[in-house]
Formats: sequence, structure tokens, C-alpha cells
Amino acid sequence: MYRTVIAFLLSATLVAGGCRTADRRWPDDSPAAASPARPAEEPPPPTGVITLPDAATLAMTRHPQLRVFALEMQAAQARTLQAGLRPNPELGIEIESLAGGSERRGLDAAETTIQLGQLIELGGKRDKRVRVASLAQELAAWDYESKRLNVLREVADAFVEVLAAQERLSLASQLNVLAQQARSAVEQRVKAGKDSPVESLRAGVVLSQSRIEVRRATSALAAARLKLAATWGAGEATFEAAAGDFQHVEPAPALDAAREALTANPDLARWAVEQRQRRAALDLAKAQAKVDVTIAGGVQRYEESDDSAFVVGLAVPIPIFNRNQGGIREATANLAKARQESDAAHVETFIALSAAINALAAAYDEVHVSQSDVLPLAEQAFEAAQQGYRQGKFDYLYVLDTQRTLFETKATYIDAVEAYHRARNEVERLIGRPLDVLRNVTSGDTEGMGQ
Repeated sequence: MYRTVIAFLLSATLVAGGCRTADRRWPDDSPAAASPARPAEEPPPPTGVITLPDAATLAMTRHPQLRVFALEMQAAQARTLQAGLRPNPELGIEIESLAGGSERRGLDAAETTIQLGQLIELGGKRDKRVRVASLAQELAAWDYESKRLNVLREVADAFVEVLAAQERLSLASQLNVLAQQARSAVEQRVKAGKDSPVESLRAGVVLSQSRIEVRRATSALAAARLKLAATWGAGEATFEAAAGDFQHVEPAPALDAAREALTANPDLARWAVEQRQRRAALDLAKAQAKVDVTIAGGVQRYEESDDSAFVVGLAVPIPIFNRNQGGIREATANLAKARQESDAAHVETFIALSAAINALAAAYDEVHVSQSDVLPLAEQAFEAAQQGYRQGKFDYLYVLDTQRTLFETKATYIDAVEAYHRARNEVERLIGRPLDVLRNVTSGDTEGMGQ
């Protein structure tokens, strides 16, 4: 009987452990446990001309920080799994009256007790743990979405930087060509005795400066290309050029319309989940104040009388000192803190959105004025100066002045267009969607009101 009972208890322990393990499937078997989508095969490094969608696709599949967040999602899923596991049963063996004197030598009078105990959690602690862990998993998903939008903005900014660097190199190359032409023209006039040799020296200085600008613009473009390639984890830029409508600009949206779109911002949407998670943590802290019981049962063997008997035990903590007072207070403070942090996040995000909208509007106005007024006038002035110089009406210094004004105006225009696109990227990051979608929604609402 003794051996039969021992075998029964050991079997029960193994079966109980197996049942507990089978309560929840491993995350890899669960559809809900899927990590952020990853393609089975990554796209090859880009060659030739690259567009912004191409760069964004590469960054989404290869950006190191996104891969880190994918692993964090898996860790959060594992924590949810662990939170749902029940406590393991305990197998206890106790031998009394062992190796004593006289009649209690060796095992002659030993009393052996073997029992199996199981902690029973009360107050719904297990369900509350799972609730806290699952909401933490949902928070990790929002954080992943926030990081994904950050990466998209990073790619868009780097792509705009490449486009602007290409424009600056093109402008420097144009200036270099004009400097070469101007030097040839000046040398001809000097040979003809129409200009002083000093003008030839001045034209040589301008030509040398233009060559320096070309080398500087070439170096800046190489740095911008490498920065863009780094967004998809590449150590070199294998593409030849970036293609995009750099000079296309549109008016900034109304601040009120953009503010309504902030609901798509994951940095704000996460706070509703954060408050639910901390409220669930408070419920768990209150549940942990309730005592758990341990039930045990087994068999006791008396060697002296060759007899056996069953034993039953019940252990209940007495909550005199520790009723999880500190844990409850901490969870209450964390919940209140989350509410304050949510309010602060909404205020800070709106301030950032307002600044981005103002920057976008200012950049658009500067670009629009440059396109319609400043650039055409500067080009007309330069053309008139060149024509007047050929006719002998102006000296070369006047031509240089109008040429410098024209190219400084073009450089300022490129800076303004780049600032416009960067501000647009920031607005789209804050509202969590492209501006075109916001304009379509706004125009659709306006048409509906007109009907």
C-alpha cells in the first residue's frame, strides 16, 4: 500500500504539472502572439533611382530600432503567458524519529510523511495578472507604432535632405559653368582692351570659389546619401539618385482640422491604454491583499508498527502586518500619475503641432513668394546685367553683384523648400497620417455641409 500511495502521489504531481502547462498555448501557436509583420524575404539593396516609398519600405524591414521593438513585442507576449500560469504543486517528504538511540536506531521507528500541496490563489489574482500583462502588451504595440512613425519621419527627413543636396549641387554646378563662361568673356574683353586686367583676376577668383562650392556640395550630397542609407541599416549608399517632386508645396492645413486628427497619434492613444493598465494594476494590488490558502494531502508511514495513515493539511496566512498597503498606495499614485501624464502629453503634443503648422505655413509663404516674385526678378536683373555688360553699359563688378544675388536667392529658396518638407513631415508625424488624407477628409466634410 505504501509504495502504491507514493506512486499515486508522484503520478498526480506529474499530471498536475502537465495540466497547468496545457492551460495556455505557447505564443508561437497563437494568432494573437504574432510579432510585428516581417516579410519572409528582405528586399535587396537599392540601385539606380530611389523614391520615398522605396526608402520607407526598406526602413520598415531593416531599421535596427524596429527590430528591437519586434523583440520587445515578443517579450511582452511571453510576460502575458507567464502571468496566466498557475503556481506549481509542491511535493513534501518529512522523516521523523530517525537515527535515534536504543529502540529508535536507524529507520526502525521512523515516521515518514509524503504529501502533495497546492497553493490556491483567491481574489482572482491570476485573471488580474493576465489583465495587467495583456494591457502592457497592448502598450508595447502602441509604442511600436510610435517608433514606426518616428522611423518614417526619419526616412522622410533624410530623403528630403538628399533631394535638397542634389539641388544645391546642381546650383553650384550652374554657378561654376557661369563662372567659366564669365572668365572667358572677361579675358576676351581684356585682350580687346575694353576691360582692365584686374577684371580677369577677379573672374579667376570667382571661378575658384565656384569650384570650391561644387566640391562642398558634392561632399554634402555624399553625407546625405549615406544618412538615408543608414535608415535601412546600410553602411553605404548603393543607389545613384533620389527622385521626388521637391519643389511641390501646398498650403498648410487649418490648425483646428489638424488638432482633430491628433486622435491618430499613437503617443496620445497609448495613454488611454496606460490608464486602463494602471487601473488593472491597482485592482491586482487590492487582490494581493487577500490571503491565499495552501491545501496539502498525503500519507504517513509508521515503520515501528508497519502501519500507514492519510494526512490532510491546510495553511492560511494571517494578514496582521502585511495587507499590501504599500502596493495599493503605489498603484493608486501610479494611476493618478498616468492621468496627469496624459494631460501633459496632450498639451505638449498640441503645442508641438501648433509650432509645426506655423512653421509649415511660414515656409509655404516663403516658397510661394520666392517662386512668384523674388526668383523671377533676380533672374531678370542678372540677364539684364549680362546683356548690359556685353554692350559696355555695366562693369564686371555689377554683373558679379547681380549674379551673387541670384544664386543666393536660389540657395535661400532651396532652404525654404527643405524647411517646408521637414515641417510637413513633422505635422504628419504628429497627426499620424499623411496631410493628403487630412485634406481629403476636410474637403469631404465641407462638401457634405454644402449639400
